[in-house]
Amino acid sequence: MTPEPKPHLETQIQENIAAVQSRIAAACQRSGRDPDDLTLVAVSKFQPAEKIAAAYAYGLRHFGENYLQEALEKQEKLAGIPGIHWHMVGHVQSRKARDVAGRFALVHSVDSLKLAKLLAQNMDEGTQELLLQVNLADEASKSGLEADFDGLLTLAQEIKALPRLRLRGLMCMPPLCPDPEASRPWFKQMAELAARLNQKLGEPVFNYLSMGTSHDFEAAIEEGATHIRLGESIFGERPSRKQAA
Repeated sequence: MTPEPKPHLETQIQENIAAVQSRIAAACQRSGRDPDDLTLVAVSKFQPAEKIAAAYAYGLRHFGENYLQEALEKQEKLAGIPGIHWHMVGHVQSRKARDVAGRFALVHSVDSLKLAKLLAQNMDEGTQELLLQVNLADEASKSGLEADFDGLLTLAQEIKALPRLRLRGLMCMPPLCPDPEASRPWFKQMAELAARLNQKLGEPVFNYLSMGTSHDFEAAIEEGATHIRLGESIFGERPSRKQAA
């Protein structure tokens, strides 16, 4: 049975969505972009299914999860909602690839040929869309591929040859900094990297740029993001794993 959102949750989330959409519209206007070309992925890690239902009621359709088991439980709870699209935005362990394949509209966090092969092997039908996660600042605390042009080009060519996969673009998480503008150079580098890869491949493979969070999404939009991943600005403060359990 699909959970019914509580009235106070609806009010809070409705106000949050309206505020975010206003900021998105302003960022798009500044950069000469169409808001319809942007996908808002509401990151619902540790958030209850009732909050997702409330966000859906006010127009959101794309929801991102970091942990597979949590995602599968929410998919089951919300199975009665039509037109909902799930995104895997967290690191995917190789041993869990079989349970990820085909269950998400877009996997943002592919970081190896091994993982891509496992996703392909576990797709019995349809096509799994995916992004390559790039660790632009080479942070030890984050997953992702090195921002090495030749390495990314080779990997893209290898993934393109795999069945039932469609490579769509890149994802990044810049170093966290109190100033949102500090993320802008990283977003710019990401867009330039995607453009160079497309030019070398001779086709628009890297059309999606998943970048920007509640902290810095306006700069991301202005630098070419196609997917922004917003959590607290939609759902409010994120509970801890213990609180969510």
